[in-house]
Amino acid sequence: MIVPWFCAFREKPSKFNPINDFMISRAELKDAEAIARLVNSAYRGDYAKTGWTTEADFIDGTRTDATQLMDIINTPKSTILKYQRNGQIISCVELKEMDGRLYLGMLTVEPSIQGGGVGKEMLRASEDFGRNQGCKSVFMRVITKRKELIAWYERHGYTDNGERMPFKFTDPRMGQAKEPLEFLMMEKQL
Repeated sequence: MIVPWFCAFREKPSKFNPINDFMISRAELKDAEAIARLVNSAYRGDYAKTGWTTEADFIDGTRTDATQLMDIINTPKSTILKYQRNGQIISCVELKEMDGRLYLGMLTVEPSIQGGGVGKEMLRASEDFGRNQGCKSVFMRVITKRKELIAWYERHGYTDNGERMPFKFTDPRMGQAKEPLEFLMMEKQL
């Protein structure tokens, strides 16, 4: 069942008009291929450069694949939310409950519509999901070079918690850095 984010995690759904409202729901295994295409198009390659969230200038390769996404969907306490418009997935986010906190990763919006508010709605839906699961905060890793993205998260209440991690992935599905990179950890209390 597909429901809008404002209904998805509340006990009493609001009236919903599927023509005028967007729909956010949990991804299913059958969505893995479409989500992999979306994520890779937004993070890597030339098309990703049409949006403002690209990593294509400093990371080669793909960001994920359908197998990895199916693993996430099948993992307890892990969820991928998808945003659909007219039956097409145009945004997604990975969420994982970890010791009373919610990890947020792979927030993706189709590059041609970035800046139109979809990312903000997905962030809000993720925070609602976390609250509903009893999480006290939401945290994420952001590459330190991504100054515009860090500023965007700061405008939405996230702060740098001081933790740093090197960008080191041995899994080729995560891409290969063209230069030394580092993650900073951002967090928001719910």
